[in-house]
Amino acid sequence: MGNSIIFYERNDPMSIPNEQPKYSYTDYLAWDEGERIEIINGDVFNMSPVPSRKHQQVLRELSTEMTLYLRDKECEVFFAPFDVRLLADDKSDDETFNIVQPDLTVVCDKGKLDEKGCKGAPDMIVEILYR
Repeated sequence: MGNSIIFYERNDPMSIPNEQPKYSYTDYLAWDEGERIEIINGDVFNMSPVPSRKHQQVLRELSTEMTLYLRDKECEVFFAPFDVRLLADDKSDDETFNIVQPDLTVVCDKGKLDEKGCKGAPDMIVEILYR
């Protein structure tokens, strides 16, 4: 996850001037798919540049080994891009303010999976720090 913050102008006539907006999953879904962003506590963060070849090799090997290990178990392995909506178990998209895309995500509770990704805390996430 990068350190820079990007701001988007909302078409909300009720927003208070000089107050930083709090972005939700609804906002996230409306943005350009080409943008690599995450939302933490309603703040938008640019994700790091496209991962290096070595990063992708490490991700491939980890995801292969995890998938093979979990093959006959209840858990599933997903790799980025895959939306994880943290602290969102019983919340609507408008009330979800933490959206991340870990390099590798393991989910054992099928009830947390939907067509958009994982809603709630997954069982494991992996971030590869190799650049």
